[in-house]
Amino acid sequence: MPERAPELIKLPEPTYKSRTSVEEALLRRRSVRVFKETPVMLGELSQLLWAGQGRTDARGLRTAPSAGALYPLELYIVAGNVSDLPQGIYRYSPEKHELSGFSNGDRRNDLYNAALGQSSIRRAAVVLVLSAVYERITAKYGERGIRYAHMEAGHAAQNVCLQAVSLQLGTVLIGAFQDGNVQRLFKMGVGESPLYLIPIGKI
Repeated sequence: MPERAPELIKLPEPTYKSRTSVEEALLRRRSVRVFKETPVMLGELSQLLWAGQGRTDARGLRTAPSAGALYPLELYIVAGNVSDLPQGIYRYSPEKHELSGFSNGDRRNDLYNAALGQSSIRRAAVVLVLSAVYERITAKYGERGIRYAHMEAGHAAQNVCLQAVSLQLGTVLIGAFQDGNVQRLFKMGVGESPLYLIPIGKI
């Protein structure tokens, strides 16, 4: 598969109001593994990424709490069926609310294989991938920083799940996968570990 030259894609601005209350989103949140073939809109993807790791003020604070505001998480996507976004692998930048693409083509099947053949990966319109760069937080908190990074990943993943409910999208959280294969697919550096795969699609 040919590699893509770095490409920056500015995402639509997120919205900060919806017709779905927090209580309703909590009530309706369920794991969904079967999706329609309808594309996810780029604006919907923008909203999901913001919910997971987006900035919420000028100081750089984000939607998910982070110990010491050190933010060890990285957020990637595998785009398979997203309107106005070519298929490929992208990294999300919370600072600029944009995507940088670095791999062409539909890579859902590669991720499906790395995830032990879980069909929701291949059926999803887009898959979000959360990873942690532990040294960002262990430099201050030592080994306990690993625990803090895992807590933060849970916060971010739940944000995505609740946002998906508000957008009438389905999602499921996946933790079973071959770490090394996921690391290679996303070109993760030494010390960066994948934590969650989050397939998302229309229901």
